[in-house]
Amino acid sequence: MGAPTGHQDDPPSRSNVLRLMSYNIQTGISTTRYRHYLTKSWKHVLPSSRRVENLDRIGSLVSEYDIVGLQEVDGGSLRSGYINQVEYLAWRGEFPHWHSQPNRNLGRLAQHSNGLLSRVPPTDISEHKLPGLIPGRGALMAQFGKGEESLVVLIIHLALSARAREQQMHYISELAQQYRHVVLMGDMNCRAHDINHHTPSPLERSGLVEPVRELNTYPSWQPQRSIDRVLVSASIKVLRIDALDCTYSDHLPVAVEVELPPQVDVGL
Repeated sequence: MGAPTGHQDDPPSRSNVLRLMSYNIQTGISTTRYRHYLTKSWKHVLPSSRRVENLDRIGSLVSEYDIVGLQEVDGGSLRSGYINQVEYLAWRGEFPHWHSQPNRNLGRLAQHSNGLLSRVPPTDISEHKLPGLIPGRGALMAQFGKGEESLVVLIIHLALSARAREQQMHYISELAQQYRHVVLMGDMNCRAHDINHHTPSPLERSGLVEPVRELNTYPSWQPQRSIDRVLVSASIKVLRIDALDCTYSDHLPVAVEVELPPQVDVGL
């Protein structure tokens, strides 16, 4: 993990510290070379025993965290051996709470989903379909605690199209503005500048800030692009953030440790 950014002379109460992760797992396909997009392309359609082995490695990795947001998860189709991968990772990582959000349901062929794993019991979970010319992108929102001082975690996977991403960020901004303490994380398929080039940008209106500008996560074997990102409300202090060096997917996972305001009680 990266160097702490909090005050060393005033350590936070552990009850107000959460370890979070955002991870695009590419349906459990390990990719370590560009040529694997061709040689392993069949795994996007057909099951493989190697995929389950890789999911076990991912399950061990995520088990160290309190709340995990997943993108490119399969909800239980032919290619995953009819395994709901969110449920499977919850079992492997011993998470008592999980939720799968199918965004593009192709029946037996594929079920493209976002996912939530949590040790903290959510008080509410809602699914949101994001705008765009091509359907199939969504935001998964989990609320922890009650009332105005609850924590809201938004898990997203934005479109490849710049125009669609802008529409989606406007939608997400409107959603985030309704809450005081928000963590937004996911695969945004773009750099910070690509969203913030308008003034004011959707993120500025939402009050969310990015703790680091460049945290390269893609491709996992030679990270050159900062597209997996975490943003937080000004009330939330980021103590540590880093992209973890592992090639269980074509993306690196982003690990974050945050300190919540003392009035926020998520029931840890």
